[in-house]
Amino acid sequence: MKRHLYLLAAPLAVTAAAIAVAPATGTMAEPAATEHSVPPHTHEATDNDEIEFGPAPDVFPIGAEMAVVQGDPGAEGDLFTVRLRFPDGYVLPPHWHPSDEHVTLISATFLVGLGDTYDEAALLPPLDAGDFITAPANANHFATVVGVTEVQVHAVGPFALTYVNPEDDPR
Repeated sequence: MKRHLYLLAAPLAVTAAAIAVAPATGTMAEPAATEHSVPPHTHEATDNDEIEFGPAPDVFPIGAEMAVVQGDPGAEGDLFTVRLRFPDGYVLPPHWHPSDEHVTLISATFLVGLGDTYDEAALLPPLDAGDFITAPANANHFATVVGVTEVQVHAVGPFALTYVNPEDDPR
């Protein structure tokens, strides 16, 4: 069963104009045009075999790998998508991000907790492949993995990670 979790209460406002389902087909219908409509974008697909991982930026503890799937994670205000791969047992100490992070677990098991201190007793139920979680901007959280784990992160740039406890920063 697929789950969509929010780390903190972060309600989404979804209107019929934003998402409309065509009654006969069940497919996504185009919303009515308004003066605020976003122009259509070219759709791209990336095959998993095309994704090339390299070492993650040095803000991550050693062992993480990263691949940019779409966009520029360093660009202010731009949408981006990255894949992160962590070795078995990897721990990401308490940190926060300046924008909402939307995370889909691709493979293995991902555990997330809330707070300023890493505490295994505070970990939420494990996420399994296909599960989705949203980490609201400025929410202190931490994570660990079971097995070689791959996640996909979608957010608005710039991609930044600030450790709650400066001694956790690997730089």
